[in-house]
Amino acid sequence: MKGARGALGLSLRAARPGWLWGAAALLALGALLGAWRWAGGRRRAAGRRRRLQRVGTVLSLFVYPVKSCRGVAVRRAQVTPMGLRSGELRDRFWLVTKEDGHMVTARQEPRLVLISVSCENGHLTLDAPEMKKLCLPIKLPRKNRVQNCRVFGLDIQGRDCGDEVAQWITTFLNSEPYRLVHFEPSMVPRKSKDIINLFRTTDEVAYPDCSPVLILSEASLEDLNTRLEKKVKIQNFRPNILVTDCSAFEEDTWEEILIGDAEMKGTVCCASYRLCDPSERHIHKSSPLFGRYFAVDKIGTIQVGDPVYKMVQ
Repeated sequence: MKGARGALGLSLRAARPGWLWGAAALLALGALLGAWRWAGGRRRAAGRRRRLQRVGTVLSLFVYPVKSCRGVAVRRAQVTPMGLRSGELRDRFWLVTKEDGHMVTARQEPRLVLISVSCENGHLTLDAPEMKKLCLPIKLPRKNRVQNCRVFGLDIQGRDCGDEVAQWITTFLNSEPYRLVHFEPSMVPRKSKDIINLFRTTDEVAYPDCSPVLILSEASLEDLNTRLEKKVKIQNFRPNILVTDCSAFEEDTWEEILIGDAEMKGTVCCASYRLCDPSERHIHKSSPLFGRYFAVDKIGTIQVGDPVYKMVQ
């Protein structure tokens, strides 16, 4: 029996490596593949960070709290998925509407651009020529009704800011009755892709035309002014980021950029004054172009003086 048990033990010991070594080999192979993928990912990420080409410098930053009203120049801003933010000021998070909720912009009411906006101690302040300054709370009472609005044919909500500011805007514009609404974080944003198909399904905005960020170069503005009898200012085009140290219209070629620790993806050129390439006419129709819209790939902080890098593939 002892011999049999010994033989059996030897047989079992001899048989054990057949499945143990197979399992161990599979585990080792899995670990090796995981490590290879991890290292490869690290190499690709590091390589992407290294493949940066400086293409410009941030000259100015602008936030436009109320759509079509005067912008606020800031030294520093957070790049959020829905656009620039400076403190409590969010880009185009307030909107002037008709009483039925349809948007009103400077296209219909050019005097909107004369309204200045500032923020202090949790209040938004409006000022305009021959008008007394008006302050209203950024965080509105819950009793204020939520208005269903229409912005470029798409539905979006906004909380009504009250009768006092509505009367103030109506008086300044000398117009039909208008209201002011505020987009709140709990509300559903508009999908950029529903406006221009080149955006991704994840790109969203409150009240901007279509994109979280508009970038324009100083050289492009200078080029435009060489063609005009009456010079125009950057405020005419309402960019969020004005870039210097690059050539005219170079921003059109920036597909992926890094500013500060924020990453943005170029999507489509903004319709303005320069005719598009014939291959893109189905996108822009007859609209001329000026500036480029960007979506946000990675949130971060940017400031005046930051280098602008193109991420080279």
